[in-house]
Parts: sequence; structure tokens; C-alpha cells
Amino acid sequence: MKTRLENLLSILFGAIFSVLVLIVTVETIARKLFNISLQGADELGGYALAIGSTLAFSLAVFGRNHIRVDVFHERYPKWLQGWMNWFAATSMAAFAIFLCYVTIDVLTDSVSYSSTAQTPWATPLIYPQSIWYAGLVIFACVTTVWAIRATFLLATGQLTELNEEFQPKSAKEEIKEELDDLAQRSNIDEITNKS
Repeated sequence: MKTRLENLLSILFGAIFSVLVLIVTVETIARKLFNISLQGADELGGYALAIGSTLAFSLAVFGRNHIRVDVFHERYPKWLQGWMNWFAATSMAAFAIFLCYVTIDVLTDSVSYSSTAQTPWATPLIYPQSIWYAGLVIFACVTTVWAIRATFLLATGQLTELNEEFQPKSAKEEIKEELDDLAQRSNIDEITNKS
């Protein structure tokens, strides 16, 4: 389930920014060659950034990529690491739920005032904000499940599993990921060059 959701969010994230790249490219070429503007690339860029960032929040949870100050983390005893990892997971869930709670006012105001973007398109803001809010809800759901999992592991005394699943990435793990990614890209380049 985790892998399927992670893949779906990655595909959505990639699709959003691929479409944005295409629009910005067409806009740039049209301005340069024909002195014509599509009137809206900036607006779409703002929506893509807002929506894409909420998807990236969840992807960062899956990959344990959210920044944590972990200078001394590895030096602490395993029980203290477990408590710190549990606290980090539950704090992230509380923050995500808080974001969902406070942003309801944004949606409510947009509906109440029939707010539109101050751009040539005059897009009703409820549409992009609803998609943005859906991304925040996904983030809250992912972090809540993570917090429940961390709480279960802590309550049942499974500190080893808790630390493996929730500890910040070590420098060795990050280097291994980068080397694996480099090897994968090298293989793709070799296949492309042979074709």
C-alpha cells in the first residue's frame, strides 16, 4: 500500500511539473519569436508550486527526508532514540493536522467572498485551493498513520523496529542512495547510447 501511494504521489508530482515546464517553454518561445503571451503561465506556476509542495511533504515522509537536527542522535542510547523518533513522528502528524485545521478558513473565505485570482484568467480560487487542501489532507493522513505506527512500536517495546523505520537518515544511507541513483542513471545512459 505504501509503495503504491508513494508511486501515485510521485507520478502526480512529476505530471504537474512536466505540464508546467511545457507551458513555460511554449510561453517563452511565443514571447521571443512572436511577441505573444499566453497570459497565465505565472498563475499556473504558483498553483503548481502550492499543490506540488503538499505532495512533496508526503513523499518526504515516505523517504524519511524531512530535516531533523540529528547531530547527537546516533550517540544516544537506543531507548532515548526510540522516544525521540516517536516524538518526531507524532509532532509531524500534529503539525499536519494543524495545517489542515487552519487552512479550512482559507477555503471558507474563498467561498464566502467568491474570491478570484487577480490575473487575466480571474480563476475562482476555490478550485486550486481545494486541490491544495486535498494535498494537505493526504499529508495529514500519511503522518497520522506514521504516528500510529510509531506509537504502536513504542508501546509494544519494539525499539529496534521503531528506530529503523523512523530515525533520520544517516550519512551512510544518503551516500548509498546517491550511489544507487548514479548507478541507475549510468545504466540508463548505457542503454540509450547503445540504441
